[in-house]
Amino acid sequence: MGEEKMVEEEEKQGGGMGSSSVKLTPLSGAHSESPLCYLLEVDGFRFLLDCGWTDMFDVDQLKPLASVAPSIDAVLLSYPDTMHLGALPYAVGNLGLTATVYCTLPVHRMGQMYMYDHYLSRRAVSHFDLFNLDDVDTAFGNSVQLKYSQHHPLQGKGEGITITPYAAGRLLGGTVWKITVDTEDIIYAVDFNHRKERHLNGTVLQSFVRPAVLITDSYNALNNQPLQKQRDAEFLEIILGTLRAGGNVLLPVETAGRVLELVLYLDKCWANDKLNYAMALLTNVSYSTLEFAKSLLEWMSDAIAKSFEHTRDNSFVLKYLRLCHTRKDLDDLQAGPKVVFASMASLEGGFARELFVEWSTDPNNLVLFTERGQVGTLARELQREPPPKVVKVTLSKKVPLTGEELKAHEEENRSKQEALKASEPAEDSGSQLSGGTGPAPAAAVEPAKNNEGSNKFSSGASQRDVLIEGFTMPSNSVAPMFPFHERSSDWDEYGEIINPDDYIAKDEDMMDFTLNQQGPAADGEDKADGEAEDLLLNEKPSKVILEDITVQVRCSLQYMDYEGRSDGKSIKNILAHVAPLKLVLIHGSAEATEHLRQHCQKNVCQFVYAPRLSETVDITSDLSAYKVRLTEGLMSNVLFRKLGDYELAWIDGEVGAEEGDMLPLLPAETPPPHKAVYVGDLWLADFKQLLAAKGVQAEFAGGLLRCGDNIAVRKSGGQQLVIEGPLSEDYYKIRELLYSQFYML
Repeated sequence: MGEEKMVEEEEKQGGGMGSSSVKLTPLSGAHSESPLCYLLEVDGFRFLLDCGWTDMFDVDQLKPLASVAPSIDAVLLSYPDTMHLGALPYAVGNLGLTATVYCTLPVHRMGQMYMYDHYLSRRAVSHFDLFNLDDVDTAFGNSVQLKYSQHHPLQGKGEGITITPYAAGRLLGGTVWKITVDTEDIIYAVDFNHRKERHLNGTVLQSFVRPAVLITDSYNALNNQPLQKQRDAEFLEIILGTLRAGGNVLLPVETAGRVLELVLYLDKCWANDKLNYAMALLTNVSYSTLEFAKSLLEWMSDAIAKSFEHTRDNSFVLKYLRLCHTRKDLDDLQAGPKVVFASMASLEGGFARELFVEWSTDPNNLVLFTERGQVGTLARELQREPPPKVVKVTLSKKVPLTGEELKAHEEENRSKQEALKASEPAEDSGSQLSGGTGPAPAAAVEPAKNNEGSNKFSSGASQRDVLIEGFTMPSNSVAPMFPFHERSSDWDEYGEIINPDDYIAKDEDMMDFTLNQQGPAADGEDKADGEAEDLLLNEKPSKVILEDITVQVRCSLQYMDYEGRSDGKSIKNILAHVAPLKLVLIHGSAEATEHLRQHCQKNVCQFVYAPRLSETVDITSDLSAYKVRLTEGLMSNVLFRKLGDYELAWIDGEVGAEEGDMLPLLPAETPPPHKAVYVGDLWLADFKQLLAAKGVQAEFAGGLLRCGDNIAVRKSGGQQLVIEGPLSEDYYKIRELLYSQFYML
C-alpha cells in the first residue's frame, strides 16, 4: 500500500509516464441479458466489442449503436452467434459502419452461416428487408481473420496498440481478446467455458495474471451446473424415453453453434447402441455448416485433432445424422419417431417455430431446450416455471399473387416504369451508331437489381439488356451493333504476356464455389444449400398472410443446460486467479451483476465497475509506467534460471538519479534477504495426474485434493497452495512432487 501511494505522488509531480486513457460505454447488454455491444476507447482509438442483435431484429435496439457506428475504428467479434454479431450486416448496410472487422476464421465462416440462415428463414415467409445476402457478404468481406495467439499490431490511428485472440471455448472460434497498449493489458472475455468438451478445448483465460483491466460478463453468475457425465446420461435418457414411447423430439438450436457438440454426442450414442431412429439437422445451410466443421478441425479439441492426425478419421463425418434443407427433406425420412435439430433456438423464426406449432399438440412429443431463450422470445416464454399450457403464436406465410391482385401489381410496376421513362431527358434523333455528328443516345437502362441478385448463390456472369423495351432504330442508322470493346494485348518474344492476377481465385469466389457445390447428403441424395436460395431469387410477386393462432401445449417441455458457459462457482475461481487491477462486469441480469460485483469487491479486487446502458466509465490505470535501465554492475552478479522459453532471475537494486527519460537501477550495497519465490502455475487436476503416474492415489473431495490417506492439497486465495497432513514419508514425497512443478528463486 505504501508503494502504491508513493507512485501516485510521483505521478502528480510529473515523475512518471502517464497511463493510456481507457473508457468503456455499454451500447447494449448492461444490467440485462440483451445482446452484447460495447464501445471501448483506448487513447482515442474506438473499438466496438461485439455487435449483437436479438432474433426479433428490433431496429429500436440499435439506436445507441447508430450514434457511434460511423466513428468506429475497429470491430472485435467474440462468437459467431446473433447475440454477438447479429447487427453487423445491418450496421454496415444502414448505419455507416465501415471499420475493419477482426475475428477468427471459424467466427467468420460460421457467422456467415448464422446470418444466411436468419435471412433465408425470414425471407421465405415474409418480405424481410432489414438486410440481404449482399449486406452479409459485404460485412464479412471487410474482415481480417486471425489465429489464436497471433499478435496483430494496428496501423495508422491505432499505432502502438496490439490485439491478440485467445481460445474462449463454448463456440467454435470463440475468442478472448487481449488489447495491449504499452505495458498494460486489457482483456475482453465474455461467455467463456473453462471445461474441455468433445469438440472444443477450454478457455485460456486462467493463463492471464494481473491484467490492468478485465471486462467480463455476469450472465451465469447465479447458476451452477451438474457433473457432465450425469447431465449427459439424463439428456440421452429423456430423448430415448420419448422415442420409445412413439414421440418425436424437437431440439431448437442455433444454426452453427452448440449444435456441433450435441450432434457429435448423439451420433456417437446412436453408433454405440445401434439405434435406428431417424436423426436430422434441419436448417437452410445444414450442409455447408457441417462441411465447414469438417475443415476446421485444427480449431477444435486436442482429442479431435489427434484422432485425425493418427487415423485420418474426421469426427464430423456423422453416420447417423441426416442433413435437411426443407420440410420435404424431413418428410422423406423414414417413418416413425425422430430427433430433429432445427433452427432457430428462440423459436422466433425458422423451421423450429413451424415444427413446434405442429408437434406441440401431441402429448407423446418432447421439445427439449438446450439453452436459455432470449428475453421476450417464444422460447423464453415456454421455459417459464410452470410451463404455459396455452401460447399465442403468429405465423406468417408467403403466397403468390393471383387474379386481380396480380394484375394490380403488374399495373403498378408498369406505371413506375413509365414514370421512370418520362423523367429521362428527351433523346435527340441523331445517333453515333450511324456515324452521324449528333449527340449519342442515352445509355441503355440496366434492369432493376433484385435485392438478392448479386449474392453468393447466383452463378455465371452478370447479364444486362443492351436495348431497352421500346427502342426504335433511327432512320439514318446504318448497322446498329452490340457494344464491343476490343482489348489490346501485349506481346513479347515468347508470345502474349499473361497477367497472373487474372487466374488467381479470390477468397469470395472460393466461398461462392464452396457454397454452390452440391455434396451428397447423408441419405444418399444430392442436396445443397442453394435450393431455397434459388427459389428466393426467382420468386414471383407475392403477399404475406399473418395468422394468429392459439397453440395448446400438450407436449413435454424440458430444459437442460448445454450452453457451454462456465458456472458461477468456476467464474469466481477464475476471476480470483486472474486478479485484475480493475474489473468491469457486463451482460447479465441486474441480480446476477450485483451478486458478482459484491463478491468480486470483497474477494478479487478493489475496483469493480458495473456500468449501465450508455454510461461511460473511466477505467484508466491508476499506476504510472517507468522505464528502468539495468546497469552493467547489477547484471554482472545476476544468476538466470531457465523457465520454458524465458530466463528468470531475482534482482536487488536501488533506483538512481533520473537520466533523460530512464531511471538507472544500481546494485544494492547490502541486499536484504528474501523468502524463496516459487514461479509457475499449477492446476490441481494436473497435479492429480502426476500423483497417479507416481503411484500415489488421489481424488477430489470438498474442494480438496486428498492424496493417500492423510495428506490434502488445496488452493487458498487464488494464488496460494496449501499442503496439510501429518509429517510422514508420504508428506515429504508429495511436497517434493509439488515443489518440482515450480521454479524457485
